[in-house]
Amino acid sequence: MNRMNAGYWNHRFETRDTPWDIGYIPAPLKEYFDQLSNKNISILIPGCGNSYEADYLLKNGFTNITLIDISSVLTKKLAEKLKQYTGKELSIITGNFFELSGKYDLIIEQTFFCTLEPVLRISYIERMYHLLKEDGKIAGLLFNKTFASPGPPFGGNIEEYRDLFAAFFHIKTMEPCYNSIAPRAGTECFFIAAKSFNRKLED
Repeated sequence: MNRMNAGYWNHRFETRDTPWDIGYIPAPLKEYFDQLSNKNISILIPGCGNSYEADYLLKNGFTNITLIDISSVLTKKLAEKLKQYTGKELSIITGNFFELSGKYDLIIEQTFFCTLEPVLRISYIERMYHLLKEDGKIAGLLFNKTFASPGPPFGGNIEEYRDLFAAFFHIKTMEPCYNSIAPRAGTECFFIAAKSFNRKLED
């Protein structure tokens, strides 16, 4: 089944076939969020899943969160779960990330990149570039490992990620996580990449 097809992801969420879901916000992202001082920045979380990250941000006073996921089963569930924020501090979009428009201060990567076929990675980077404001950043987690079985998830390593992101971003941090959950210890990297002013693309 086409993994970019909504039906594929609807089925996985309907059947709770979501082994990547740890049930809470991962420590690396929690620690990163805790040091953000401006709670009015616009934050996008693509391929948001059950979005424990958004729940944490909203409960901690952040006022401008956007979630997008291709699965309507999931977004309907999120709208109910986070209904006290929906339409105010929170916007939820059902759709394809690659067709999204808008400008954001910060984009959070958490188990979205690894769902995409590797052939789409350049398109992912380009879309991230276009979606960020001039002083915007992308931050989050990537798998620092390869997977034996056909994806998703699709893995990789820090060296290839550096080459990939460096074409469009200034990499501020990209290093192995010291605070991953036990099952992922030694297999994740945390990164922060700022939009490069030297890169010019047509909007």
